[in-house]
Amino acid sequence: MNGFSDALIYLNDPFNWTRRDGILDLLGEHLGISAVAVLAAVVLAVPVGVLLGTTGRGAGPVVVLSNVSRAVPTLALLTLFAVSPIGFGNRATTIALAVFAIPPVLTNTFVGMRGVDPDVREAARAMGMGRRQVVLRAELPLAMPLVMTGIRTAAVQVVATAGLAALVGGGGLGRIVNLGFGQQNYGLVVAGAILVAGLALLTELLLVVLSWLVTPGPRRLPALVARNRPPSAVPEPTAAGVPL
Repeated sequence: MNGFSDALIYLNDPFNWTRRDGILDLLGEHLGISAVAVLAAVVLAVPVGVLLGTTGRGAGPVVVLSNVSRAVPTLALLTLFAVSPIGFGNRATTIALAVFAIPPVLTNTFVGMRGVDPDVREAARAMGMGRRQVVLRAELPLAMPLVMTGIRTAAVQVVATAGLAALVGGGGLGRIVNLGFGQQNYGLVVAGAILVAGLALLTELLLVVLSWLVTPGPRRLPALVARNRPPSAVPEPTAAGVPL
């Protein structure tokens, strides 16, 4: 319990948040590394997933390779980068995290595009849409829930893993954990872990809301749908308990 109490004391001290290289500075650096990595993965993986999903060519090997790449630890990539021209620091961490984020985005985009009803494509073509319009205006919006699920999964994984930047001379909230281990101060370790976990949960929440906003159709929460359901949709029991 001493570690948790020390962590709370550390987190409740405003100086630890506002000082130079304090929590706010490390948080901004952590978010910057994560955002660049996820954005790079989206820019690379979504177009490839859309292309494979619409054509079906070479999809099997790419998706298998994508799934196998999940087994490669990010720390192993950072070790390889350390002995390469990429070197240490935030750049190496960003590249490694982008590689880590590509598989879920690519796989979910491919599955989402392949799951679009063929009748939708035919109806879009019958309306005079070209191939690009069919993809962008008909198929991609229907695949968006799965695409956003992949992006959300990748983002949460990246935010939770970006703390490894501290092991290769980078920044981010992992520096608090690294400093705690170096000083054998477990209060710092717990404080850093709380910050990273909280940021990952907040990322999940924000992307769930974003997924809900970009999903086509009536965007209503299940509770609101049940509340707004017409009374006639639910049969009313008679005195004998049997609906009319």
